[in-house]
Amino acid sequence: MKKKCLECKESFVGRADKKFCSDQCRNVYNNKLNSDSNNFVRNINNILRKNRRILVSLNPDGKNKVHREKLLERGFKFSYFTNVYSTKAGKTYYYCYDQGYLPMDDDYYFLVVRQKYVE
Repeated sequence: MKKKCLECKESFVGRADKKFCSDQCRNVYNNKLNSDSNNFVRNINNILRKNRRILVSLNPDGKNKVHREKLLERGFKFSYFTNVYSTKAGKTYYYCYDQGYLPMDDDYYFLVVRQKYVE
Protein backbone atom coordinates (compact mmCIF):
# COMPACT_ATOMS: atom_id res chain seq x y z
CA MET A 1 0.00 0.00 0.00
CA LYS A 2 1.50 3.35 -1.05
CA LYS A 3 1.42 6.23 1.39
CA LYS A 4 2.87 9.75 1.67
CA CYS A 5 5.44 10.67 4.30
CA LEU A 6 4.09 13.26 6.75
CA GLU A 7 7.36 15.19 6.59
CA CYS A 8 8.72 15.13 3.02
CA LYS A 9 5.47 14.13 1.24
CA GLU A 10 7.31 11.43 -0.74
CA SER A 11 5.47 8.18 -1.52
CA PHE A 12 6.67 5.04 0.23
CA VAL A 13 5.63 1.41 0.83
CA GLY A 14 5.41 -0.06 4.33
CA ARG A 15 3.29 -1.32 7.18
CA ALA A 16 -0.29 -0.13 7.47
CA ASP A 17 0.53 2.11 10.47
CA LYS A 18 3.79 3.56 9.11
CA LYS A 19 3.68 7.37 8.73
CA PHE A 20 7.23 8.29 7.65
CA CYS A 21 9.56 7.10 4.91
CA SER A 22 12.63 7.14 7.19
CA ASP A 23 13.85 7.68 10.76
CA GLN A 24 15.26 11.03 9.67
CA CYS A 25 11.84 12.28 8.47
CA ARG A 26 10.23 10.99 11.69
CA ASN A 27 12.80 12.82 13.83
CA VAL A 28 12.55 16.08 11.86
CA TYR A 29 8.73 15.98 12.04
CA ASN A 30 8.66 15.33 15.81
CA ASN A 31 11.36 17.92 16.53
CA LYS A 32 9.33 20.56 14.67
CA LEU A 33 6.19 19.50 16.52
CA ASN A 34 7.82 19.75 19.96
CA SER A 35 10.27 22.61 19.47
CA ASP A 36 8.13 25.39 20.98
CA SER A 37 7.23 23.53 24.16
CA ASN A 38 10.76 22.13 24.48
CA ASN A 39 12.29 25.62 24.24
CA PHE A 40 9.89 26.93 26.90
CA VAL A 41 10.66 24.08 29.29
CA ARG A 42 14.39 24.31 28.56
CA ASN A 43 14.42 28.05 29.34
CA ILE A 44 12.56 27.56 32.63
CA ASN A 45 14.90 24.74 33.65
CA ASN A 46 17.93 26.91 32.84
CA ILE A 47 16.58 29.67 35.12
CA LEU A 48 15.89 27.17 37.92
CA ARG A 49 19.37 25.62 37.63
CA LYS A 50 20.97 29.08 37.67
CA ASN A 51 18.97 30.00 40.79
CA ARG A 52 20.14 26.78 42.45
CA ARG A 53 23.79 27.44 41.54
CA ILE A 54 23.53 30.93 43.04
CA LEU A 55 22.06 29.54 46.28
CA VAL A 56 24.76 26.84 46.49
CA SER A 57 27.54 29.39 45.96
CA LEU A 58 26.21 31.66 48.71
CA ASN A 59 25.49 28.82 51.14
CA PRO A 60 28.63 26.65 51.44
CA ASP A 61 27.91 25.57 55.04
CA GLY A 62 24.23 24.65 54.67
CA LYS A 63 22.87 27.71 56.50
CA ASN A 64 23.56 31.34 55.74
CA LYS A 65 22.00 34.80 55.77
CA VAL A 66 22.36 37.03 52.69
CA HIS A 67 20.93 40.34 51.54
CA ARG A 68 18.53 40.48 48.58
CA GLU A 69 20.97 42.67 46.61
CA LYS A 70 23.63 39.95 46.72
CA LEU A 71 21.19 37.50 45.12
CA LEU A 72 20.05 40.00 42.51
CA GLU A 73 23.67 40.92 41.60
CA ARG A 74 24.24 37.32 40.60
CA GLY A 75 21.05 37.16 38.51
CA PHE A 76 18.72 35.36 40.92
CA LYS A 77 15.07 35.40 39.79
CA PHE A 78 12.72 35.23 42.77
CA SER A 79 9.65 34.27 40.74
CA TYR A 80 11.17 30.91 39.75
CA PHE A 81 11.29 28.09 42.31
CA THR A 82 10.41 24.39 42.34
CA ASN A 83 8.37 24.12 45.52
CA VAL A 84 7.20 25.87 48.67
CA TYR A 85 7.31 24.55 52.23
CA SER A 86 5.29 26.11 55.04
CA THR A 87 6.19 25.34 58.64
CA LYS A 88 3.73 24.93 61.49
CA ALA A 89 4.97 28.31 62.75
CA GLY A 90 3.75 29.92 59.52
CA LYS A 91 7.12 30.51 57.85
CA THR A 92 7.29 29.88 54.10
CA TYR A 93 10.48 28.49 52.53
CA TYR A 94 10.97 28.63 48.75
CA TYR A 95 13.10 25.93 47.14
CA CYS A 96 15.06 25.53 43.93
CA TYR A 97 15.40 21.77 44.00
CA ASP A 98 17.26 21.09 47.28
CA GLN A 99 18.36 24.69 47.99
CA GLY A 100 15.92 26.91 49.86
CA TYR A 101 15.50 30.42 51.16
CA LEU A 102 13.30 32.09 53.74
CA PRO A 103 12.46 35.80 53.37
CA MET A 104 13.36 37.72 56.52
CA ASP A 105 13.16 41.35 57.68
CA ASP A 106 15.19 44.15 56.06
CA ASP A 107 15.50 42.36 52.68
CA TYR A 108 17.58 39.51 54.10
CA TYR A 109 17.13 35.86 53.21
CA PHE A 110 18.00 32.83 55.28
CA LEU A 111 19.49 30.14 53.02
CA VAL A 112 19.04 26.44 53.84
CA VAL A 113 19.54 23.01 52.32
CA ARG A 114 16.45 20.81 52.05
CA GLN A 115 16.03 18.27 54.80
CA LYS A 116 14.58 14.81 54.16
CA TYR A 117 11.33 15.56 56.01
CA VAL A 118 10.41 18.40 53.62
CA GLU A 119 7.89 17.15 51.06
